[in-house]
Amino acid sequence: MRAVRSRRELREFIELPFRLHSTQPQWVPPLRLERHAFLSRRFNALARHGEWRLFLAHRDGRVAGRISAQVDHAFNAFQGNRWGMFGFLEIEDDPEVVAALLEAARGWLRERGCERMVGPMDFTANDELGVLVEGHDLRPIVRQPWHPPHYQRLCEEAGLEKEVDVFFWYLHIADREQALPVLFELSEAAERDHGVRLRKMTRRTLRRDLDTFAEIYNDAWKRNWGFVPYGKEDLDAYAHELQLVFDPDWFMVAEIEGEPVGVAITVPDVYQALKRMDGRLLPRGWWHWITRRRYIDIVRVGFLGVKEAYQHTGVAARLYVEHFDLAAAIGPPQGETGWILETNTAMNRAMEAMHGRIVKRYRVYQQSL
Repeated sequence: MRAVRSRRELREFIELPFRLHSTQPQWVPPLRLERHAFLSRRFNALARHGEWRLFLAHRDGRVAGRISAQVDHAFNAFQGNRWGMFGFLEIEDDPEVVAALLEAARGWLRERGCERMVGPMDFTANDELGVLVEGHDLRPIVRQPWHPPHYQRLCEEAGLEKEVDVFFWYLHIADREQALPVLFELSEAAERDHGVRLRKMTRRTLRRDLDTFAEIYNDAWKRNWGFVPYGKEDLDAYAHELQLVFDPDWFMVAEIEGEPVGVAITVPDVYQALKRMDGRLLPRGWWHWITRRRYIDIVRVGFLGVKEAYQHTGVAARLYVEHFDLAAAIGPPQGETGWILETNTAMNRAMEAMHGRIVKRYRVYQQSL
């Protein structure tokens, strides 16, 4: 077991999933350049309000597993707790390897006064989250991890206990006819009775619009498990990420008399491009990236929320119906929406009302320290 301290070890940390999963048709290789940037303390916003350490496990001279341990001081300050997180979990099918990795993470977190370890998350609940426990035969879409079935078994045999499950729901434009009529009635009433109007974001104003997004997110999600408010550093980093996947049709703000009351950020599934790029821009990876609109056939609804004071006005229904309308008019014709907590009754009922179905389930674990 060794902490990552050199460039060579960081490269081994990034390369491990390529060796473990490259023969699996569902797995999508990340862009290596992006992974190096994400793990850089210069570029990742967590470095401004938290800290982390990466670990590698070795077996017979090869890297057999990896893990991160991290503390988000902003999260702990807001929640009033002393949690530590773990993430970036990649492991061979070896109980000794996962036990050693988890002990390394626990030890590092104990040294920092943490009382509970939660994860996996890379690095926060707004990044890749959980261990895949249902949907192994499906390919992941943007910001979804993929794991073979033995990950769940090894985690639970190692003593990790379930904290919460999160769902991804699948929706198709063809399901519109089977959605509950009340959804469309609420959407019409939102415009007619409450004056709800939708405004699309632009690339030029994206960073300013993310301040609006944070205002709505910090109000609408404040009661959710794992919530921490977005700060300026987080939004600066998020703006750079979203510039790469920005789509003016799918980034939108709902307003009432000019006041932002709801937001939706929906991202075309760039994992379909990454699958063709095989982790590299060169020699032809760049071509798959710039032509991605030709073949991407699904979107991920990453954030869709409404300020608490306006959740009775049908704003959410208006945003849902706009997604159906866009899918019918310009495509893609299908989408997945998540993360939706298993405890979020309102959102799960809304997905059922739109004739959605759960296609992937991810499990977040916890352990007392």
